[in-house]
Amino acid sequence: MKAADLREKTPDQLRDQLSQLKKEAFNLRFQQATGQLESTARMQAVRRDAARVKTIMNQKAAAGAGTNQMAAAAATGA
Repeated sequence: MKAADLREKTPDQLRDQLSQLKKEAFNLRFQQATGQLESTARMQAVRRDAARVKTIMNQKAAAGAGTNQMAAAAATGA
């Protein structure tokens, strides 16, 4: 999963993606606990993808907050 692909998604799509990644991480942890996990590298990839999604979500939120602050400052004449 590339960050550039994530930046094109809407916040709702990012939340859905994060939810799916959390479910997958949960299932992978159970597989590891029961000895059924075949690829331990997938656990690391899922964790990193979730972090990537969270980072993009925070960047979008900060960008949205920044534009709101600028609009408020312009409205008050500051």
